[in-house]
Amino acid sequence: MALLLREALGGSLRRVRMDQGRTLREVSTSARVSLGYLSEVERGQKEASSELLAAICDALAVEIADVLLDVRDTLRTDPEHAAPQGGHATIATETKVVIPAPAALAAA
Repeated sequence: MALLLREALGGSLRRVRMDQGRTLREVSTSARVSLGYLSEVERGQKEASSELLAAICDALAVEIADVLLDVRDTLRTDPEHAAPQGGHATIATETKVVIPAPAALAAA
């Protein structure tokens, strides 16, 4: 199965924290997030909201943009996320996307 965005993001955050020699407890306290939830984010089990990501990055004294660039590089090296030879991403023909109508239109 392909590497998920939340897994790549969690891995990047964990690498930054470990490179700094900091514990989950230190970062969770500084970011004001529970230790358990931060652990789940780092393991790719929970999606981090933009607010939570900002708090974690602030606690780690790292720019969000730098974390996202690391995530981009990680996803690019994952064979299932790599762009095809032509350099353009494609959507498989068997992929089905259903976009529900806004409530106002559905009631009309």
